[in-house]
Amino acid sequence: MFEAIVSASTFQDALDSVSVLVDECKIRLNEDGLAIRAVDPANVGMVDLSLDAAAFESYEADGGVIGVNLSRLEDIAGMAGSGDLIRLELDEETRKLHIRIEGLSYTLALIDPDSIRQEPDIPDLDLPANIVLEGNQLDRGIKAADMVSDHIRLRVDEEAEVFYVEAEGDTDDVDLEIPRDELIDLTAGPADSLFSLDYLKDMNKAIPGDAEVEIELGEEFPVKLHYELAEGQGQVTFMLAPRIQSD
Repeated sequence: MFEAIVSASTFQDALDSVSVLVDECKIRLNEDGLAIRAVDPANVGMVDLSLDAAAFESYEADGGVIGVNLSRLEDIAGMAGSGDLIRLELDEETRKLHIRIEGLSYTLALIDPDSIRQEPDIPDLDLPANIVLEGNQLDRGIKAADMVSDHIRLRVDEEAEVFYVEAEGDTDDVDLEIPRDELIDLTAGPADSLFSLDYLKDMNKAIPGDAEVEIELGEEFPVKLHYELAEGQGQVTFMLAPRIQSD
């Protein structure tokens, strides 16, 4: 059983955070909210989303799992205005999801969850550096890096307590320096890793500019990015594997 009413903006933000990495996913309809965990086909980027029942206008579920085509579900949700409500109801007999938006009704055929890639385990890494900054600061660094390269380097200068976003191209370089006093918070530690810029750009698309983004970083370790949505009633974690730098 699953019935819910949610604001279009909250639902769209939640779907965006997952669809930047995958086209289809399992949605766990837990009693206390819904959860999605997915990994991209190359096993490079992962996403872990939880949306608490409190983020919904109303929410009832009994712990089932459904498989959805995300691009189709996003297209449907995109028909709603930001102030509209989206009503969701699962028909367990037909295994279809009924969606109603301001007079518009849509019946979405679901995917067999067993046919979708297995949900990944998000490793509990104890990374030495922790950077907290605004989404628009991260966006600025990613856009600057994109002008010169397809890779991006994230590092922390422990002594100076500065967070760096860097990119090195064939002819041009870019370097964004954000000192502690311009960050929301910084736990300085040994951290220096190189990442695929394409993946980070995709993840960045889902992160609101005014969001508080927590970055966990190490030396040639995956990076974790955490942020909240739905006024703190939704949580998103992205994890991106590094490109190992050869000496």
